[in-house]
Amino acid sequence: MTTQQAPRRDRTFFGQPPVLANLFGVELWERFSFYGMQGILLIYLYYGAAEGGLGLSEATATSIVGAYGGAVYLSTILGAWAADRLLGPERVLFLSAILVMAGHVSLAVLPGLAGVTAGLILIAIGSGGVKANATSLVGTLYDEHDERRDAGFSLFYLGINLGALVGPLLTGLLQKSWGFHWGFGLAALGMAAGLIQYALGRKRLTGDARAVPNPLPRRKLLPVALVAAAAVAVVVVLAVTGVLRAGYLSNVVIVLSALAAVAYFVVILSSRRITAVERRRVIAFIPMFVASAVFWSLYQQQFTVVTIYSDQRLDRDLFGWEMPVSWVQSINPVFIIVLSGVFAALWTRLGPRQPGTPIKFAAGTVIMGVAFLLFLPLAGGGPNSAPLLALAGILLVFTVAELLLSPVGLSLSTKLAPAAFHTQMVALFFLSVALGTAASGSLANYYSESHEAAYFGLLGLVAIVIGAALALAARPIGRLMSGVR
Repeated sequence: MTTQQAPRRDRTFFGQPPVLANLFGVELWERFSFYGMQGILLIYLYYGAAEGGLGLSEATATSIVGAYGGAVYLSTILGAWAADRLLGPERVLFLSAILVMAGHVSLAVLPGLAGVTAGLILIAIGSGGVKANATSLVGTLYDEHDERRDAGFSLFYLGINLGALVGPLLTGLLQKSWGFHWGFGLAALGMAAGLIQYALGRKRLTGDARAVPNPLPRRKLLPVALVAAAAVAVVVVLAVTGVLRAGYLSNVVIVLSALAAVAYFVVILSSRRITAVERRRVIAFIPMFVASAVFWSLYQQQFTVVTIYSDQRLDRDLFGWEMPVSWVQSINPVFIIVLSGVFAALWTRLGPRQPGTPIKFAAGTVIMGVAFLLFLPLAGGGPNSAPLLALAGILLVFTVAELLLSPVGLSLSTKLAPAAFHTQMVALFFLSVALGTAASGSLANYYSESHEAAYFGLLGLVAIVIGAALALAARPIGRLMSGVR
């Protein structure tokens, strides 16, 4: 007599590979610290000394925030290069998380501009390494035809937004009750929690996670180190001599991001290590890179224009208590948490019938433009005149646009990536975010209460036109993608 054994069921993380849970966790805590700090950063820079701030002008403050945000995504190319040429993505992810924690500690304990300078540089470099490599590692969990891929990235995106939801709420409360440095200190504790969680589960990431796809020859290590040292020295000299002024930082990051993107496309497309099919796929990525940069130049104004708008124009009264400015940054994550599962389920249910990536990108860009047009009925109303519910509705539209483009863009960058440039292709997508984020700081200089209608109207229309153009080009772009949807 034989006993029939029940079929073995492998453990999964909501139907996804179980290793996704560890990457989900480290990104959750990194985003908790990142958005918790960023929720109070701009007002820390332009609030006066009596309110615990540094008293900078709004133009300088938005330039610093835009430059810092752009530098985070610009530095993904450093993290990606180190992963592909030196250490592999898993080790770079771990070391980058340590840098992020050190940056938050600097903001918490060092006073004035010294703390801002040291903290933002460390966080920008570290967060760039975390983002590029965490995303790349998620991509290694699926083959290019696995229909779970977009759903898996949507769940990963859910982890990002859980951290983005709670971070500004808690740091905002501490800032309002105890001061800015207590808020920055909480961000440091959050990153420490993420680092511990990741360290305990590192061993589960094996194989490709520690592989170095395109190792740098030993003879080139010294020249690369010398170039890096020279670049740092140039930046230090420019800063000390006053050439690199805070008010121009976002423009500098725009130029650097654009140059880096052009250089990356040239290097990848001219490489002998990629096939003809891979080359066509990289070419297909170019128009979506442009649309992504336009999208992020509007979306990232949550941390520049929308923050100023919330501080000066928004009625934040909740039953006689004025909520912290940073709490507005938690509205979008609430919608993301609610809707990311809906979008993940939708893409899973549709499977091969879902819209192609170019159409998703086009729809996200158009809807982002529409979100800016929704500010028009509120324009010119004066201080504390904009209803909180109205802004929440606009941020809901932001969220729908984001879910059509951001997690899909992360997924696309791993699907279109040549084998020799896997992590660096993810960094190329993040360069579009760097370009848009830095632009959000520069564009903010043109915002004022007296020109609200022109500002929101013009930017909204530009985004709609670019999204419509991408939709018209969707079919030829799809052919270049050579079977990738």
